[in-house]
Formats: sequence, C-alpha cells, structure tokens
Amino acid sequence: MGRDVFIIDAVRTPIGRGKEDGALHGIHPVDLLAQTLNALVERAGVEKREVEDIVTGCVTASREQGTNIGRLAGLKARFPVEVPALQLNRFCGSGQQAIHFAAQAIAAGDMEMAIGCGVESMSRVPMGSDGDLGDEFRAEFPCRLLHQGDSAEMISEKWELHREELDEFAAGSHCRAAAAQRNGWTRCEIFPLAGLEADEGVRANPDLSKMRALKPVFRPNGVITAGNSSQISDGAAAVLLASGRKADELGLRKRARIVARAVVGSDPELMLTGPIPATQKALGMAGLRVNDINVFEINEAFASVPLVWAREIRPPMERLNIQGGAIAHGHPLGATGAVLMTKLVNILERTGGRYGLQSMCIGFGMATATVIERVG
Repeated sequence: MGRDVFIIDAVRTPIGRGKEDGALHGIHPVDLLAQTLNALVERAGVEKREVEDIVTGCVTASREQGTNIGRLAGLKARFPVEVPALQLNRFCGSGQQAIHFAAQAIAAGDMEMAIGCGVESMSRVPMGSDGDLGDEFRAEFPCRLLHQGDSAEMISEKWELHREELDEFAAGSHCRAAAAQRNGWTRCEIFPLAGLEADEGVRANPDLSKMRALKPVFRPNGVITAGNSSQISDGAAAVLLASGRKADELGLRKRARIVARAVVGSDPELMLTGPIPATQKALGMAGLRVNDINVFEINEAFASVPLVWAREIRPPMERLNIQGGAIAHGHPLGATGAVLMTKLVNILERTGGRYGLQSMCIGFGMATATVIERVG
C-alpha cells in the first residue's frame, strides 16, 4: 500500500485578474512561482536541500511558461542545483496532479520530501497559445473537440439547470469568498505579493440583477455567461509533502494526511462531468461515504460543474466551496489544483473538520480527486 504521505505546509499567492491591469501581470511567471516556493519553505521552516523534487503544474507551457518552468523557478528561488524539477500538463487538474505525483513518489519510497505546485500567468501567456490541433486531427478524432463553455451548456441542458440557479450560485460564491476575506480566514494561506493581499477578483457585493442581464457567451439562448464562469487569472500555489519519518526527523507538524488520489477519464464532449466518477472513485479508495466528508472543494470552472456534481453526489450543500471558488477568486489554470488544496487544508483546520475532498473537471474529459484527513 505504500507509506503515509503528509501535507506539511501549503501557501498560495493572492490571485490576480488575468488582464494587463491586473496586480500580478507585471511579474514574470518564473518569478511568480519562485516567490511562492520561497514562501513555502520559509513558512514550513525547512532547508531547501531537504526537498527532493519540485513537481509543477502549468497548462500553457509556451513562451514565458515553457522550458520547464518548475526547474527555472527552483533555480531562481536559489534551491540547490541538486534539487530537480519537472513541468506537467493535465489541463485544469495540473496543480492537483503535481501534488499526486509528489505524493506517489514519497509513498513509493523514492523520496522523503517533495513539493507539488502550480503556476499560470494567463495575462502574459494566453490560454491555448501552446499549440494548434490542426484540421486533420479534428477530422479523425472520434468526437467533437468542444470548448469547455459548450460542454457547460450541454450539461446545464441535460441536468435542467436554469439560468437563475447558475447566477445565484455564482453570486453566492462571491459572497462566501468576500466573507472569508472580511473575517481574515484567507490570511493564513496567502502571502502578500505586489501590494496585493487578497484575491483581486472577489466582489464583496455582487449585483445579481447585473449578472442576470449579461448575455450568454456560447449559445444565443444559452445560460453560461461571464458572470457564472470562472475568471481568467494569474497566480501560483505550492504544497510541501513528506513521509512521516521525515517529518518526525525534522520535527515538523503534520497538517494533513493524503488518504486517496484518483484520476479518471470521462466523456470528452460532456467533459465537465468527470468530478462525479472521480469523487466516487476517491471515496471508494478511502473507504468513506459522502457524509463522512466535512469540506468539499469542487472547482468552479462554470457554475454548472459543482451544481451537476451535487445533483449526482448529493452532499450537504453547506459543506461545498464554503469560502467561495474560482467564479469568485479566479482560476489560474495550472495553479488552481494547488490553490484549492491550500484552501482545503486551512478550512479543515479552521472548522475542525476531519476529512476533505477536492475534485476538478479537466478538458477533453478527465478529472482528478483527492481525499485528505486533518491530523495536525
């Protein structure tokens, strides 16, 4: 079964709006991740030489984010040259997959301590600028290669989600995120950067009437708008993982234990439904039921994603995204998986919950899921 793996610490940047006037636009993505790595080891109180790998999620691996940004950031952060790094792309699940890969290496006994992290500067490196599938591939591929927004419309129609329900969920996300900022709950997970101390995209008083007036983006008579979709963003996050033996040797506090890791493939047209089977698989691996989970973090790529997930999983809704989600704080693609894990650990500690579950939908029909147990 492998060894237990523990989360020692986790930290994230405030999330900036992914525009040229966004607070983090002026920071090169290598620097964005390097500063996050430095903040992580400083908070954890570990020497950089103790880290045996830096596993990095980044979706658009081109231009300033190409050439193995994890390695470049590790060098920029002055980690010893002996500390390696890699860059991976599992689309929106990249940051979460980075945590999985780091945890798996520790569980297998290949390493004692590693970092799973993610970064994306969408204002500097536009989404989709890393390649072109080409007409030949599109013609041969057995399904239509849809934009995720089209899939969001399709699942909204299939599960009969109405525009009002989506807009209300989106407004609620902003309200919960604003309450978390107002109450100081996010301070323990964020390190200030470029004068920004909180997520830039959160609206303290969302105007539901204005949200309802927005035009659909993907279908003339559709239900998906800019208001009930995740925000294009800049940000980074990092999670320090260790074996129990290493944590004890260094006298480190174990904050949470990785209980289960899952990844699934799903219908590439209804690509946003993957968190449903991923959740079911992770719960089965953990030997837990839905009601055993105290906190759920389901990525809000679109409001329809957590709502469709909830229709099938039937969780207590007060446990879902209780401090808001990507609709409010933004979705820096490669970083969001590590952002949500950082949130999850801190929310469990704040609320005294035992188990947390995180899942993310992924382009072309995939999903990741993780179950953690608070132990610190």
